[in-house]
Amino acid sequence: MKNPARHGLLTKKVGMTRIFNAEGQHIPVTVLQVENEQVIAQRTTEKDGYTAIQVGAFPKKESRVAKPEMGHFKKANAQPKQKLVEFRVKPEDLLPVGTELKPSHFTEGQLVDVRGVTKGRGFTGVMARWNFRGLRATHGVSISHRSHGSTGMRQDPGRVFKNKKMAGHYGVENICTQNLQVVRVDDSRGLLLIKGSVPGANGGFVIVNDAVKTKKSGSGKPALKPAK
Repeated sequence: MKNPARHGLLTKKVGMTRIFNAEGQHIPVTVLQVENEQVIAQRTTEKDGYTAIQVGAFPKKESRVAKPEMGHFKKANAQPKQKLVEFRVKPEDLLPVGTELKPSHFTEGQLVDVRGVTKGRGFTGVMARWNFRGLRATHGVSISHRSHGSTGMRQDPGRVFKNKKMAGHYGVENICTQNLQVVRVDDSRGLLLIKGSVPGANGGFVIVNDAVKTKKSGSGKPALKPAK
């Protein structure tokens, strides 16, 4: 596995809104919050077999933290966190424990990859889950207009193939949306504005990294012109 040039940020999805640029055009953005984020631990090749930093964000009440976990935070001299994640980095890019991370880790106009867990929709039919058109409204179809129809063939092979698109559980999947543009960075309020939508429900945790499919994405330099 090739280590990335830089680590990412752990954020929380606040919701969507819009901002206006200098030409008066509106830009739909997703607001991501960065609060009380800092490095909690280091992972080194000598001790763990790989190099990474463990990042925690968003304060948590001490009464809701188990004693072993509380000792982990005290060792880092940090306040308990709601969420912990690891970012693989090169050995020379390891950050000291306790380093505070802010939205300005990214620059306006830069392209990023955003990972999150999609909304859970429970058990859904094939029309909602796979965008099937459904059965006809006439010519003998009765009551089963939203069903998926036939799932198999004849005596040969006499079974339903694996991975057949059928009704079932929909959502709650790890999704990565690539090459989204950073529209605005606000360290004073701890906000990161991303153009377009990102996976997950409001209040869910979202991980933001440099875009891996864009040239020089790990340099911290804007890949696109900032949207003013």
